[in-house]
Amino acid sequence: MSPLNLNEQVPDFTLPGVSGKNFSFKGFLNENGEDWHLLIYFRGSWCPACVEELKELEESRDYFDKHQVRLTTISADHRDSLKNMVKKHDLTFPVLADQELDFLEKYGIHYHDENSPYEDHGTHGEPAYFLTDEDGRLLYQQRQTSPFGRPHPKELRKIIQYIRKNLK
Repeated sequence: MSPLNLNEQVPDFTLPGVSGKNFSFKGFLNENGEDWHLLIYFRGSWCPACVEELKELEESRDYFDKHQVRLTTISADHRDSLKNMVKKHDLTFPVLADQELDFLEKYGIHYHDENSPYEDHGTHGEPAYFLTDEDGRLLYQQRQTSPFGRPHPKELRKIIQYIRKNLK
C-alpha cells in the first residue's frame, strides 16, 4: 500500500453495509454530486469510546448534511455485531463491515493483531479519518495507533470549515 497523499484520488472500495446492501465508494461519488465524504474507521461495536463517538456523530448529522458532508463509518467487527449496535443506537449513516480488511489495507490503517506490543481486545483496526472532496480527492486524513487522540465531532466541523475556507 502506497501512502495516501493530499489532493490525490483515494482508493475505491465496495463493502457490505449492515443494511444488507453493498456500499460502493465510486457509486456514492457518482450519486452525490458536490458532496464531500467523511470516512471514519472505528475499532468495533465493543469499543465504548467508538460507540460514544458514533452517537455524537449522529447528533451532529444535521450539521454535516447542511454542509454537504456525507458520513460513512467502517469497522473490521462482525457484521451482526455492527447491525445490533446500529439498531441499539439508532444510527442513520452507513456502517460498513470490513471483515476481509480490504479498506484497512488500502487506506493504511493501523492494525492491532496478535504481534502488537500490548494486549487489547484482540485483533482490530485503530481509528482513522479521511475527508474527500466530491471527486474523491483526499483533503484530510488522520490515523491513530491507539483508541485515544481521535478528533471529536466538533473538531471535525472546525477542520471541514478550515479546509472549505482555504481550499485552492
